[in-house]
Amino acid sequence: MSKIDELVFIHQAVSPCHLAILAESIGLKTSVIKSPSDLVMENGGNRFMLVAQKGAALDSKGIPLVVTRLVPQFPIALYQVERDTLDPKAAILQGIKGILYTDQGMDLLLIGLRKMIANELWYERKLLSDILNYLVKHLNSGSEPSQEGAMMIQMLTERERTIIKLVSSGARNKEIGHQLCISEHTVKAHISSIFRKTQSRNRVELLRWMQTYQSLFELCS
Repeated sequence: MSKIDELVFIHQAVSPCHLAILAESIGLKTSVIKSPSDLVMENGGNRFMLVAQKGAALDSKGIPLVVTRLVPQFPIALYQVERDTLDPKAAILQGIKGILYTDQGMDLLLIGLRKMIANELWYERKLLSDILNYLVKHLNSGSEPSQEGAMMIQMLTERERTIIKLVSSGARNKEIGHQLCISEHTVKAHISSIFRKTQSRNRVELLRWMQTYQSLFELCS
């Protein structure tokens, strides 16, 4: 990654962007905008985008929806993130450089910020270990992780992932409904959604999909 010229904070909350103020205090060039449409594009500049979770519209994993549009264009990190409101595995698989939580002190926020603009990832060690172990396993087996599979798994809700595991164990709709305390009709609706997201036409194809992406599925669960 080339040297970062500017930090751009997408900050939709009414309160001041304290992280931008902190970054300025150590000599980093910053700008604060409310949406990507407010971004003034300049030729030759390398920007690092920081998107606040607070005040943003989120997907089912707690990731701001705007991130999907920005990831192909800029290095991106998330800040003002409340713990247990975001799936960090989904974030790292989506290409997000790191997460800055609201309960972290200023010293740690600055360390994380500096690491990320130096092209390092900023995630908790356990998550990075899981990702590394997954990659090593696939390299040793001669197979390659699938970005398409990762995107499919990210689209699944936690309940849908649970149902896939039950389907893989041989459970029928009535049994799944009993275990999850939901109606058989609701189970059918979930399975229809699962078929759509995994591009499966029936349970046999879903089981094949599960076998193909099993290690990645377990990593994301």
